Amino acid sequence: MNYYNLKDSKERVSFKTASIKGQGKEKGLFFPEKIPQFEKDFIENLNMFSNEEIAFRCMKDFVSDEIPEEELRKIASETISFEIPLKKINDRIYVLELFHGPTLAFKDIGARFMSRCLSYFLKDEHKKVTVLVATSGDTGGAVAHGFYKIQGIEVVILYPKNRVSAVQEKQLTALGENITALEISGSFDDCQNLVKQAFSDEEINASLFLTSANSINVARWLPQQIYYLLALKQWQQLEKENPVICVPSGNFGNICAGILAYFRGLPVDHFIAACNLNNVVPHYLETQILAPKKTIATLSNAMDVGNPSNFVRILELFHHQFEDLKNKISGATVDDEETLKTIATVYEKYQYVLEPHGAVAYTSLENYLKENPHKKGFILETAHPVKFPESIEKVVPEAIKIPEKLNDLMGKEKKTVEINPNFEELKRFLLNKNQDV
Repeated sequence: MNYYNLKDSKERVSFKTASIKGQGKEKGLFFPEKIPQFEKDFIENLNMFSNEEIAFRCMKDFVSDEIPEEELRKIASETISFEIPLKKINDRIYVLELFHGPTLAFKDIGARFMSRCLSYFLKDEHKKVTVLVATSGDTGGAVAHGFYKIQGIEVVILYPKNRVSAVQEKQLTALGENITALEISGSFDDCQNLVKQAFSDEEINASLFLTSANSINVARWLPQQIYYLLALKQWQQLEKENPVICVPSGNFGNICAGILAYFRGLPVDHFIAACNLNNVVPHYLETQILAPKKTIATLSNAMDVGNPSNFVRILELFHHQFEDLKNKISGATVDDEETLKTIATVYEKYQYVLEPHGAVAYTSLENYLKENPHKKGFILETAHPVKFPESIEKVVPEAIKIPEKLNDLMGKEKKTVEINPNFEELKRFLLNKNQDV
């Protein structure tokens, strides 16, 4: 399987090269040359296969023979070595809990797969690799944990100052060792722009072996299909009709992976892109105008993205046919007031604690189902409520308990380097750090 650059289709690379480079010329994202199809018998009988086998079959065509089958099976198994349950909230709405991994967020799946692929690809390299990544919340912790203490890899994480939760910040700043956190005086979009500039800078790339771990990287984006398959495996035991899937959406890598799985044969009735006030895509679906805008800070901070990188991949999947896209995907916008109201209502009615991103998705799905009374669906709960105690405890009359796995981390010291959203500052830091290694 080769991958082409969405900004320059002449640039075609292998899975290994796409994983290591992160992005192509002109900051273009890589996209698979073909969409491999699931076998019909496989999709209709998922309950006959183990989760590990499902994960392996999901990824094998994208990796081809670049990783031996035995090694890829091991990587797939380690990627999903924790519970990913589909739970019922009420008669029409289920929730896929993606927060049972080591950093309590859905990004553990992509980060674990990518870190293991890179470790395999780079095992014979003598030059140290720098993983450069921007985070709006959970990516940083997942990447930090996934690459922690991996020999030959340095990780540099950019995150927006005062715009991530306390738990999220500790997860990406307290590890130390080969993990460095840069606290940027700006928004996530500032962080993301700095990362993209670094990948396009000739001097940096001549000095550093640079790669990215954001969902722009195919090795982070593609394995997110796995949990849609695992959700369907459970859904088939509970319901007969195809589900409506509602995804809290920020940079659009998560929902893009689900849509890719749909194009491969995953039976889905409809997708909903649930957004907070950073609603560039819902606006596009109403007006056919895709206009990035300045990021707005909200309670669902991981979705505070004013220029979602991965939406270009969704456009590519639909061959840029607006009507086809609009028929399969709806957009929804939910503000902070409605988010808190939903958290309170769902807890009162069903004794289920949603965190802000899940609440945005729940409201969006509930509104869609009111207009489509014969349908059912599920939301993706992308993070553990413990990451957002300030928001949740405003409306839920119980303290959110910190899981035991976080106790040690929360007691550690925060270690960051503060810089302005200025590329020259980032460039100096990266080049100086390379000299120190």
